[in-house]
Amino acid sequence: MNDNWLSAPAPEQLTPFEPPASEGAHHPDRGFTIGHRMESHGGLGRTGIIHTAHGTIATPAFIPVGTKANVKALTPEMVRSLGAQAVLANAYHLYLQPGSDIVDEAGGFGPFMNWSGPTYTDSGGFQVLSLGAGFKKVLSQEFSGQADPTDPKVQMQAIKASNAVVDDDGVIFSSHIDGTKHRFNPEVSMGIQHQLGSDIMFAFDELTSLLHPRSYQEESLERTHAWAARCLAEHKRLTEERSHKPYQQLWGVIQGAQWEDLRRQAARTMADMEVDGQRFDGFGVGGALEKENLGTIVSWVCEELGEDRPRHLLGISEPEDLFAGVAAGADTFDCVNPSRVARNAAIYTPDGRFNITNARFKRDFTPLVEGCGCYTCTHYTRAYIHHLFKAKEILSATLATIHNEWFTLRLVDGIRASIIDGCFDQFRSDMLGRYEAGRRR
Repeated sequence: MNDNWLSAPAPEQLTPFEPPASEGAHHPDRGFTIGHRMESHGGLGRTGIIHTAHGTIATPAFIPVGTKANVKALTPEMVRSLGAQAVLANAYHLYLQPGSDIVDEAGGFGPFMNWSGPTYTDSGGFQVLSLGAGFKKVLSQEFSGQADPTDPKVQMQAIKASNAVVDDDGVIFSSHIDGTKHRFNPEVSMGIQHQLGSDIMFAFDELTSLLHPRSYQEESLERTHAWAARCLAEHKRLTEERSHKPYQQLWGVIQGAQWEDLRRQAARTMADMEVDGQRFDGFGVGGALEKENLGTIVSWVCEELGEDRPRHLLGISEPEDLFAGVAAGADTFDCVNPSRVARNAAIYTPDGRFNITNARFKRDFTPLVEGCGCYTCTHYTRAYIHHLFKAKEILSATLATIHNEWFTLRLVDGIRASIIDGCFDQFRSDMLGRYEAGRRR
């Protein structure tokens, strides 16, 4: 295992998509092939290959988020040069602007943004509730830790916020752009994601928080499973109706918050679910997760799902969470954080994060990280990037994002290599030990 994982070159660039000559020929459009299995941590961690209509994804893999068919501050060519194997876009945002019908006319969001490799879309469920339905206050309280999840008043506030916009059919929300009213339900979400043309899409589910009591989590789980069955039915109908298009995989989302029995029940239900012969091609692990219990919760789910289909952990990118997720059986990850914090001048390093606008970097003519192989570190200094942020130059976001995405992509590539080399635990201990020590300084 190469200790200098951050200097490792990006994997070979993506090749243009060539339609398969026949079903199941040399370019399979679905399925998962397991490579190496970890012996430690219950044997849940593994490497593998996800097969899609637009190429393969070697796992574990980090999937950069291009919310509006763009990884903010980067061109698709830049994202490709960083070694990204796939990108993920947001159904809610592209539905509102420019419209999923326009993206469909372009051939899907991959061709629309000039990305030739595999693509993911989320269902829009999180954004519909957090941005469009006034649910953000509850989430803010959860994420900030300002609310006590055992307080009955807090629980009632969370339930009230959900009941105001969620019913058994779907969710009513207002556009954050112009305030117009819309409704998302399983059929609408499937229709949008089929138009967006992603290789991998997710079933529509209900977002809950750790502030919701168990009684509501149980009710929400039943609703999410009913919606999942409707997603499978609509997905099959649209796949047959759009048979001239490449096959799009549908992955089910596992909810259940922090309760082991609910998570395991949800995983079993989704793994066994079949509607008119249509099953889920893979799974996403979503919903409310206590950070300190992330690995445990993911392991509950993966123990129930079996090995035959890939598993995606939604919204995760911090180094300690990536290691925990892989050890627990997750195959792919996505998160906006590497690019989001970059735009706020936060830089990832093997020694923790630092803010490049700090005065001590004004005359620092070294790279962001010595020995890093990214374009930014091999061409620019801390002093220059400090200046760009202080001068509010757009280039500041580009150079910082290049580095942070490179850091996250190389880290997961390093994790994959460590599983193959049989040294995952050593790599985890060395990397996180240094990262945590630096963060405490």
